[in-house]
Amino acid sequence: MSGRTTAPEKRPNFFRQLRTLYTYTHKAFPWLPWLIVGIFVLSIGIGVAVGFFIPPVAWWSILLWSITGVMLGILVSLMTMTRLSTTAMYRQIDGMPGAAGHVLSTSLGRNWTANEMPVGVNPKTQEAVYRVVGRGGVVIVGEGARGRLTRLVNEERSKVTRVASGVPITVLYVGHGEDDVSIAKLASTIKALPKKIDRTTQAAVIKRLESVSQSLASLPIPKGVDPTKARAPRPR
Repeated sequence: MSGRTTAPEKRPNFFRQLRTLYTYTHKAFPWLPWLIVGIFVLSIGIGVAVGFFIPPVAWWSILLWSITGVMLGILVSLMTMTRLSTTAMYRQIDGMPGAAGHVLSTSLGRNWTANEMPVGVNPKTQEAVYRVVGRGGVVIVGEGARGRLTRLVNEERSKVTRVASGVPITVLYVGHGEDDVSIAKLASTIKALPKKIDRTTQAAVIKRLESVSQSLASLPIPKGVDPTKARAPRPR
């Protein structure tokens, strides 16, 4: 018998995750170390200044405020690296087939329902159409050349109209052309849509769309994005 273990897989500790986050971000932004040093110097300087100006002025007060400045520097540094790593991730996947699906399935939160797999795809060109359902209605997202997406988008719009008449439909195209939405702003653009339907209607629309959706398992789905590599690492 082969040696098997039932012990749970060990997850990387905080410091290892922090190192991974720093390495990933540093590759995209070589000036990151200087930024972190500047954040710490500024934070400690603020702490020392507060200790001097807030009574009682004593060595222990300055020391405590200096420590507070260090803690503030750590917090701001982590927040900065997280934001920069997210920016680096968007740069990495921008223009890759499947990037829109990755963002939609990981960045919209609980108020929107999306899937990483497209609801329509052109096997030859890898243009794909994704569908998102939320309080803002139904959002159809096209990924690829807009001209070649027309048929796929119209087919999906017709399907939604048949099963969810009256529900608002928004069409977005991912790209860098006029009226396109960049991959970095895709999630924020969708979440900014005004609420038009209640949760009961949202659940009903999702159920109806799922019932009429055809399985795409036999079609070649774009696999240009590996979520384990493209997702920005975050410390826990």
